[in-house]
Amino acid sequence: MNKVILEIRAGAGGDEASIFAFNLVRMYQRFAEIKKWRFVVLDSSENALGGIKTLFAQITDPSGSNLYELLKQESGVHRVQRVPATERSGRVHTSTASVAIMPEVEEKQVNINPRDLEITTFRSSGPGGQNVNKVETAVRILHKPSGIVVASQAERSQMGNKERALAAIRAKLYENQVQEEQVRLGNLRRDQIGSGDRSEKIRTYNFPDDRITDHRIGKKWHNIEKILEGNMEPIIKAFQK
Repeated sequence: MNKVILEIRAGAGGDEASIFAFNLVRMYQRFAEIKKWRFVVLDSSENALGGIKTLFAQITDPSGSNLYELLKQESGVHRVQRVPATERSGRVHTSTASVAIMPEVEEKQVNINPRDLEITTFRSSGPGGQNVNKVETAVRILHKPSGIVVASQAERSQMGNKERALAAIRAKLYENQVQEEQVRLGNLRRDQIGSGDRSEKIRTYNFPDDRITDHRIGKKWHNIEKILEGNMEPIIKAFQK
C-alpha cells in the first residue's frame, strides 16, 4: 500500500482549530517532502484566516514502501494547547483537529454502483477562489448511500480528477467496511477520527511546555516547532518499535 488518503478536519475550537488543522497539513506535507513522497491535495476548504476546515490529500511513495503501516498511527484526534494569535488576554486555549489515514484500495476491493454516484464538474480555483481554468476540469463526487463527498482539482483533466476523487471515496468506504466488520466480530471500537471533542485525543501539542505527548504509548517529545516543520521521524520510529 504505497498510496494513502489523508483526511484532516478542524474540530472543537473555532478559528484556532482551523489554524491547527493547517499546521498539521503543513507538518505532513513537509514530512512527505523530506521522505521524497508525493503529496497531492485533492480538495480543501479554508476559513477567512487561512486555516483549514477540511482537506483531502493523496500521499504516494514512488519507491513502494507501505505508507499505511508507517502512518496509520496518525489517525485520531490531535489536541493543541496554546495562546492563539487572536487571543488578546494571553489565555491558553485548547482546540482539536481530526486526522484519518486510509489505505487506497483497488476497485475490486470496494464495489461501487455507478448509479449511486452523483458527479458534478466545475472550474478549478486558485488562491482567493479565482478560477484558474476556462474549462470545467475539477470533479466533485457524491456517494449517495453514504453521503460521502469528495472533490478533486489536482489534475488538468476531468478524467484524472474523477479517478482521484473515486480513489478517495473507495478508501473511505473501505474504512467503513473494516469498522463494520470489527463490530460484527465483537471488537467494537470508536470511529477512527472520533467526534473531534477535546476529550477524545490521541496526541497533545502543549506549546507552553514545548511538549508533544502521545497518550497511547506514553511517549513525549520536545521542539514542537521543529516537529511541525516536518521532522516527524522520532514519532514514526517510536511506533515502529
